Amino acid sequence: MRALVQRVTWARVTVGTDVVGEIGPGLCVLVGVTHDDTEADATKLAAKVANLRVFDDSDGAMNRSLLDTGGAALVVSQFTLYGDTRKGRRPGWSDAAPPAVAEPLIDAFSRELAATGVPVETGRFRADMQVALVNDGPVTLLLEVPTPD
Repeated sequence: MRALVQRVTWARVTVGTDVVGEIGPGLCVLVGVTHDDTEADATKLAAKVANLRVFDDSDGAMNRSLLDTGGAALVVSQFTLYGDTRKGRRPGWSDAAPPAVAEPLIDAFSRELAATGVPVETGRFRADMQVALVNDGPVTLLLEVPTPD
């Protein structure tokens, strides 16, 4: 599983004219799933996101996590994180898990993240979503579990 994590002052996802998820300060988490990912990977990634120290402490150093700050997470499924752009001009999608595999793992990730105490909002799986946010910093990190060799 991969997660592109952005520290935000706010983030919102809409489907059509409906706001389906919205947060204030916290993390916008775009999550992609590949074929051999498991629920254990979802749990590990959720713990990593909840405890990721990317928020400033009183000295201005990134030493605080979502759990420390009380921030929220907006989780959005993002199969394009597994797009292969090594050859040609059109991304290949063969590394992205099919929806029947990905959706339960995105749900598991969201559940596990919420179980840590982080308020979680989500997008809508397989919908044409519009994501708006203000990236704070900017801070953007790519997380992956299991860690590639």
